[in-house]
Amino acid sequence: MKLKLAVSLFVIFCLNQSQAKEIAITFDDSPRHATGYFDGKTRALKLIEQLKQHDVPQVAFFSVSSRLDKEGIERLKLYANAGHVIANHTHNHPNFNQLTLAQYQENFLLADEKLSTFKNYKKWFRFPYLREGDTQEKRDGMRKTLADNGYLNAYITLNNYDWHIESLFQNTIKQGIAIDMQRMSQFYVEQLIDSINYYDELAIKHLGYSPKHVLLLHEMDISALFIGDLVTELRKQGWKIIPVEDAYTDKITDYQTTRIFKFNPGRVGEIARDKGQKKNLWHHSLDEKYLEQKFNQQVLMQ
Repeated sequence: MKLKLAVSLFVIFCLNQSQAKEIAITFDDSPRHATGYFDGKTRALKLIEQLKQHDVPQVAFFSVSSRLDKEGIERLKLYANAGHVIANHTHNHPNFNQLTLAQYQENFLLADEKLSTFKNYKKWFRFPYLREGDTQEKRDGMRKTLADNGYLNAYITLNNYDWHIESLFQNTIKQGIAIDMQRMSQFYVEQLIDSINYYDELAIKHLGYSPKHVLLLHEMDISALFIGDLVTELRKQGWKIIPVEDAYTDKITDYQTTRIFKFNPGRVGEIARDKGQKKNLWHHSLDEKYLEQKFNQQVLMQ
């Protein structure tokens, strides 16, 4: 009887492990402008403290090398010295749809030169705006450039408009309007959790399993303020926070769509489109007017 119970418990444990939901956290645009609620150093220290306090393993900061003034350099050093990855997000965050292949390659290589001196630098590249080339020549040209330079295409699977939530937050403060931080946190967490669960369901639909997800966030004040609340809610819903390196061991890392996406929906969206899904490749919260309406209702209570 005891043996049967032990076997049953082991089977349940194995099933739970196979169904585990895993997520890695990344921050784009560092060192992002910091002229609002926090200054740059305060933001960095708060974000590092929150990640440590909530036992978040190594995250990645995809960085823009044109922002490496004295303060920007110090901010990236703080992240690197805390054990986090510094990676390439181009020199000045261009829109690939508006540049030639040669111009974009030059931009990428300049960032490689400037960022590679940082501790914990990894040859991971995140396309700004997730735009990977609106022609076959540009798409395939950058794929070759990344391969020739030993780079990983650091795709994302979980997309959102956290950058617009930041704008709503900062603009409200500039107007002198008091913000209830508890309501702000709830709004932020709710929007991100909804989009995360949506993309996970989309992945399961088309892959048959929940992949090791990569969450796109930005290095912003609301990230520093509320990342701990987001992590707490993720764990409450059964998610395991993993290092970014682990996420890029998933088999979808090697996936390459044959389609040309003028606007890329992320790796899960690419796969869904290639599997025949034509609509709803982006979660409904990736809409500025929607977020403004929800912000007014839930945060400002208007």
